[in-house]
Amino acid sequence: CRKCCAWGTALHILVATASAHVQLNTITYNAAVSACEKGGQWDQALGLLVEMACAHVELNTITYNAAVSACEKGGQWEQAI
Repeated sequence: CRKCCAWGTALHILVATASAHVQLNTITYNAAVSACEKGGQWDQALGLLVEMACAHVELNTITYNAAVSACEKGGQWEQAI
């Protein structure tokens, strides 16, 4: 299933983009967090939130909604609090 594997591709693109010295922003991170959410990768989604905060990239409503949804889908509602 494409949705299940898309999160890996999204993370690969995110790393490749950063490696090319392109500045990542809220939109690029949100795409990766959303892909992780769709793929049930709640831990990866939360890891991206931490990475965003460390990189001083703005987290917005879309970011938080995707991360909370990833936790919910992964049965990790405690992580969403």
